[in-house]
Amino acid sequence: MATAMSASELRGVWGTVLLPLDPGDGIDPGRLRAEVDHLARSDLHGVYAHGTAGEFHTLTEAEYDQVNAVLATACSAVGMPFQIGASHPLAHASLARVRRARDLEPAAIQVILPDWIPLSEAEVLRFLDRVAQVAAPVPLVLYSPPHAKTQASPDLLARIVTEVPAVIGIKTLDRDDDWFARMRALADRCALFVPGHRLASGVARGAHGSYSNIAALSPAGAAAWWRQIQTDPDGAADVERRIAEFFAAHVAPLAECGFGDPALDKFLAAVGGWADVGTRVRWPWFGAPESAVVPAREHARARLPELLIG
Repeated sequence: MATAMSASELRGVWGTVLLPLDPGDGIDPGRLRAEVDHLARSDLHGVYAHGTAGEFHTLTEAEYDQVNAVLATACSAVGMPFQIGASHPLAHASLARVRRARDLEPAAIQVILPDWIPLSEAEVLRFLDRVAQVAAPVPLVLYSPPHAKTQASPDLLARIVTEVPAVIGIKTLDRDDDWFARMRALADRCALFVPGHRLASGVARGAHGSYSNIAALSPAGAAAWWRQIQTDPDGAADVERRIAEFFAAHVAPLAECGFGDPALDKFLAAVGGWADVGTRVRWPWFGAPESAVVPAREHARARLPELLIG
């Protein structure tokens, strides 16, 4: 079994595996391998599968194992750290995914809290404690999006990392200054990961990295931006400002039309053009229109040349 990753080692920009679909809505194995090989050989800090953008909520168990095998094989071959999401709205199904993910020796396993009925704090701890026992010695990262029925407040997170020390990180969406201030006391025990397009300002407030939608746009560009954040924070902040302009012009209108995170990240990958993922998402959801790709690509090339590289 590989050495377990610690909170202090969980850093940087991680790219997600997106699902290339064939005409029958199945996963295209050749395009999937090509995409994962590209990510595994990139300058990213790691690769992960089965976040929301990876459409984990649409996968059969056989498809879940299929993606995991491709990911583990490609990353292990080149020494790239990888994480596996074992999320599922059903607690027992999530636990079964954790068991199978653990055997592939990932750097960490990502989980969500069961989502149909809200949990009490005691139930949150009970769930994570059992997951941690099954995952051991692989550590956990808690995925806690704002739309989750059970919200992990800073006070609850403090209990989690104290009572379930296997939780070494949290994957969340954008948070305010007060949230970061309250989380500062946990920073040595829990890596804080923010959205990719808010990474520069997130790092300035204490974040440690991102499971990155900017890596969906360009793995090489996202890695280069991380390096700039370390050496030229003012310049990196300017890149974030221009990313915000790009998102306001091309991503926010799609979100306002009802396109979800998988559609938006596949749209970004199509704009970046680094992998043949396509813009289709699985039924019954809709993918972003192909007609939106070229105008967004022209904008990105003109205003974000630092990102569209590689």
